[in-house]
Amino acid sequence: MYDNNVAGKIAQQYRQKPLTDFVSIKSDTPLDSLNLNWRERDLPEFERTKHVHRLHPYLGKFVPQLVEIFLRKYKPTLVYDPFVGSGTTLVEANALGIDSIGTDISIFNVLLSKVKTADYNITILEKEIYEILNRLNTYKSKFSKDEKVNRLFSTDNEYIQKWFAPNTQRELLCYLRLIKDYTYQDLLRVVLSRSARSARLVTHFDLDFPKEPQTKPYQCFKHGRTCQPVAEAYKFLSRYTIDTLNRIKEFSKIKTSAEVVVYHADSREVKLNQCRAHLPHSPPYIGLIDYHDQHKYAYELLKLQNNEICEIGPAKNGQSQQAKSEYIKGIKEVMIHTRDYMAKDALAIIVVNDKYRLYNPTDVGFMEIGRVERHVNRRTGRREGAFYESILIWKKI
Repeated sequence: MYDNNVAGKIAQQYRQKPLTDFVSIKSDTPLDSLNLNWRERDLPEFERTKHVHRLHPYLGKFVPQLVEIFLRKYKPTLVYDPFVGSGTTLVEANALGIDSIGTDISIFNVLLSKVKTADYNITILEKEIYEILNRLNTYKSKFSKDEKVNRLFSTDNEYIQKWFAPNTQRELLCYLRLIKDYTYQDLLRVVLSRSARSARLVTHFDLDFPKEPQTKPYQCFKHGRTCQPVAEAYKFLSRYTIDTLNRIKEFSKIKTSAEVVVYHADSREVKLNQCRAHLPHSPPYIGLIDYHDQHKYAYELLKLQNNEICEIGPAKNGQSQQAKSEYIKGIKEVMIHTRDYMAKDALAIIVVNDKYRLYNPTDVGFMEIGRVERHVNRRTGRREGAFYESILIWKKI
C-alpha cells in the first residue's frame, strides 16, 4: 500500500498545475519535477484519445502522454513493449521517429496495434471506406424483403445470436463478408469490432462489463430516460468507418518512417534480436481485467484464436495470495526473458498500479534509478473512485 509520505506528496502536487507542455521535456528534466496528476481540465479526453489512439475502446491502457514524456526524456533509438495492448507505446514512438517492437498474447491486440501503425494510401482508403458503406446500405434495404439475402447473412454462432438483435446480426455479417473485397481489410475488421461493441444488446451505461443481454426497455443512467435495446449496427458502422478514416488521416500528418514490428507471441518466450531497447510498457493489472474477454465480440465475429489461458493476472483469477504469486511469477518470467535481449544500460520504464509492492527490480536483474507516483482519475464509465500509478524506472545490471 502507498505510505503517508507518498500520498501526501501526491495530494500536494494535485493542488498544483501539472505538466502539460510535453515538448519541453529534455534529458536533464528532473524526475521529481514531473507532476503527472492530471485532471479532466488539464488533459481532456480529446487529447488522451487523439488520432488513432481511439480507433477502438480498450480497458486498462495508459494515456499516450505518459509514454511521450519518458520517450522524450530518455531518447531511445528503439523501444520494446512486451505487453503491447492497444499499441499506445508503438504509436507514440513512431510519432517521435523511434523504431519499436511490440509483443502480445492476444491476437486482437496485435491486430489493433498493426492497424494503428500501418502505412495507408489515403486516396485508396477513402475510396474503399465510402464504397463499403454504400454496398452495405444497398444490402440493408433488402433485408426485410429478400429471404435469400437474409439467409446469406446469418450464423449459427451462439454468442452472436445471444448478444445481437436479428437485424444487427445481418448488418454486421454483411459488412464482414464485404471486407474481403478491399485492400485494408484489417482496418475494416477493427471498424467492425468497434461497431459490434456498441451494437450489442447491452445498456448504454454498461458497455464495459455486461453480464446478460438487455432485451427490454430500461431506465438509462447515461441518458436519464427510458432507452430501448439496440436493434441495428448500421449507424455505428457508418459513424465509426468515417471516424476511423479521419483518425488515420490525422495520424498520417505526424507519422514517421520509423519501423514498427508486432509479434503475436508469449512475451515469456518470444525470440527477439539483440538490441539496445528501452521498455516503456504497462503490464496487466492483477485481477482487474480479462484481456481476451473484454473483446469477446471481436473474437467471435472475426473467428480469432483465443489464448486467454496464457494471460498473466486475469480478473477471473482474483487477487488472492495464490493469484498474486502466479502473477508475479509471470511478470518475472517476462522481465528475465526480455532482459537477455537488452544492452547492459538499457532501461525498463514500467507503469503499474503497485499497491501490493509486487515489483522488485533486483529479482530480475535490474536496479531502480527512479520512480514517479501519480494519482489517476477515473473519468469515464461507471467505475468509481481513483487509484495510484507508479512509473518505475529500472536499469539493466
